[in-house]
Amino acid sequence: MKMRLLFIVAAVFLGTPYSLFAKEYSLNELYTLSLQKSELIRIAEEDVFISERGRDKAVSEFLPTLSAFGEHTRYSRERSQAGVLLQPDYSNEWGLRLDQTLSLGGREVTAFQIAKEETDRSKHELHSTKEEFLLTVAARFYSVLGAKKEVEITGANLERLKKYRDAAAKRHEVGEVTKTVLLRAEAELAGARSERIKSENNLKIAKTILEKTAGISGDYDLKEPEPGVDYHVPEKGIVHFDFLEECSMTVLDCLKETAFSERAEIQSLLIQKKISEDEVSFARGSYWPDLSLEGVYARRENEPALSVELHETTYGAVKLNFPFFEGGLRRSEVSEARAKLRQAEYGYTDLKKTIGVEVENSYLIVIREASVLEHLKAEVEYARDNYNLVTRQFHHGLADSLDVIDANTLLVTAERDYATARYVYQFALLRLKRVTGMLLKTVLREQEPGVELTNNN
Repeated sequence: MKMRLLFIVAAVFLGTPYSLFAKEYSLNELYTLSLQKSELIRIAEEDVFISERGRDKAVSEFLPTLSAFGEHTRYSRERSQAGVLLQPDYSNEWGLRLDQTLSLGGREVTAFQIAKEETDRSKHELHSTKEEFLLTVAARFYSVLGAKKEVEITGANLERLKKYRDAAAKRHEVGEVTKTVLLRAEAELAGARSERIKSENNLKIAKTILEKTAGISGDYDLKEPEPGVDYHVPEKGIVHFDFLEECSMTVLDCLKETAFSERAEIQSLLIQKKISEDEVSFARGSYWPDLSLEGVYARRENEPALSVELHETTYGAVKLNFPFFEGGLRRSEVSEARAKLRQAEYGYTDLKKTIGVEVENSYLIVIREASVLEHLKAEVEYARDNYNLVTRQFHHGLADSLDVIDANTLLVTAERDYATARYVYQFALLRLKRVTGMLLKTVLREQEPGVELTNNN
């Protein structure tokens, strides 16, 4: 009885699909895992941390420096004249010093403002890095799905050609077809086995790349994105973008305006322009003098003691330093800062043009794939019906081997084209979100409550 029970359990276990035991990841889950484990994101987060420490250093310029000093001096011998000690054997001096230097041109205030803007810019660059990385993860995700679909297509093709070869063999035995028909069926079957091996190897390669990118390992499977969540199934070629706000302009113009206001790269360059303007002000501040404040407490002891000596000294000093001639250094620094400002303005203008082209290109790809997808789906249905009809005719001697091969080739091609177009369309939608700066926002919106996309410093 026990052996029978164990046999039943083993049979159920072996008959259970592999996917039920493997960990299954959705695209959003891969987003979460990859952002938590990616070294690229860690590097970008460290840039934010470094920029924040630069802001702290800028704050330190407003605070005085307090230092302690000490000095021990030993002389070769004592010196005295007329019974008066002029030089002791040795002396000790120590004390405290308080120093503060400020530019009358406000360079410290400008430097602090620049440091704050650098922090904001690094945060926008982190945002941009995350979005680009999410798009990379999505590309790897759909690459695995496409390779997995290819394995299914080649597997189905292999099964169909096996049945065709068996049918051809039976008809050859009874003399209904020549041996060339059987040989052609064997050749097609051998080619199908080769395609199956290639597709399985491509799937392994795609999964290896995904594992490296997303930081996953072990046995796993991927969930197909649900319609209406990660992508929209187009109806009659019409695509809807739920991430767009209400807009009175055309869809393309709305997408461009969204990109200009949301893209982290645009915001980063706007901040860079402001930084360049502040750097011009910082360079101009060198034309103003520096004001130094100094407060010192010092104590000195001599051995043996001098006849007349002052043991303690406390004093304060105000110094004004203004270099009249420095070889044209200040003029060169101002000219350099102005050139960098012009570079930032040119870069901003060029980036807006580039982003506009990216948005239009991505939008047209989405529209194209939406239109193609509907026709390819119909092509698959027609090709499958055609193959089934031709196969039945071949069994009854109403179709020859070339008809079967052509019908099978048409079906395989249609299935491949449809699978490719489907994943290209889904990825094109994500690409459109990326170029409009809405990818990370939509991903955050779709995360489960309490789930963090990444660890912040």
